[in-house]
Amino acid sequence: MSSLTTSIIVCAYTEQRWDDLVAALAGLDQQTVPITQRILVIDHNPLLLERARATFPTVSVIANREQRGLSGARNTGIAHATGDIVLFMDEDAVPEKDWLRKLLTHYESDSVMGVGGAILPNWVAGRPGWFPSEFDWVIGCTYTGMPQEIADVRNLIGCNMSFRQLVFERVGLFTDGIGRVGTRPVGCEETELCIRTRQKMPGIRMVYDPSAVVHHRVPESRGRFRYFVDRCYSEGLSKALIARHIGRSDGLSSESAYTIRTLPLGVLGGARDALRGDAAGLLRAGAIVIGFSCTALGYLWGSMQLALKGHERTAAHEQVV
Repeated sequence: MSSLTTSIIVCAYTEQRWDDLVAALAGLDQQTVPITQRILVIDHNPLLLERARATFPTVSVIANREQRGLSGARNTGIAHATGDIVLFMDEDAVPEKDWLRKLLTHYESDSVMGVGGAILPNWVAGRPGWFPSEFDWVIGCTYTGMPQEIADVRNLIGCNMSFRQLVFERVGLFTDGIGRVGTRPVGCEETELCIRTRQKMPGIRMVYDPSAVVHHRVPESRGRFRYFVDRCYSEGLSKALIARHIGRSDGLSSESAYTIRTLPLGVLGGARDALRGDAAGLLRAGAIVIGFSCTALGYLWGSMQLALKGHERTAAHEQVV
């Protein structure tokens, strides 16, 4: 483990998260193992770029030279990274002191190409009583249904993930057009990359270690029902894109188990909590049903739109021929 060099990439786009960014980089300074390279990518914000360069002289602060958005920013960081292991953390997350050490431990196995850890929510205004833990992926955090012990997983979550540099050399970078741009509540770019890696490098492993923890700040705005609904719908749109890129079977394999097992148990759990005197239990059960419905609707609409575009391109090509 000690021979591996590391590049940690943090992406930022707005001054409104400046205090969070300062806390995130301070958390990296406190790691129990040395970091070879820290990279801060500023996403098309010249004022923030100038301020960051003046404030963090020991960090490689660079501008996103690709398309605006998280995928482009991450790809810019990867192009600048020199480490054997490339790690990603959000600018509004703070790692625990042994975070890096615990992630790197798993790279002692040559078959491991990616490692991620737990993302625990730090609710600024307190967790809403109606918000089901099964949907903590809405706020970019670890959710009920994920492994509670070290396990191989299909994909990692962007706020706390790492890959061997070899992945980007053999498989390619994050795909533009899938990930988040500014505050638009979409995602799944890391899911697509992980699945693509599995397809092109059979036999590799992606490992999830829940003891490698970062704490993710969740603002009050993300605890609102409107954000919940929008994020679920956007997730469905993103899943449709992934299924189009890499195939429906691989693209929805984990979601099938989550839908069949985790969500029904969550609804029953909410009802049980209500019977025990927790009035918000029924609200959580209802939110699970609504969240699933919005995600499914987004997936169906996205799939229809992509199919229509495909038919239009085919018809246009036939006319040219």
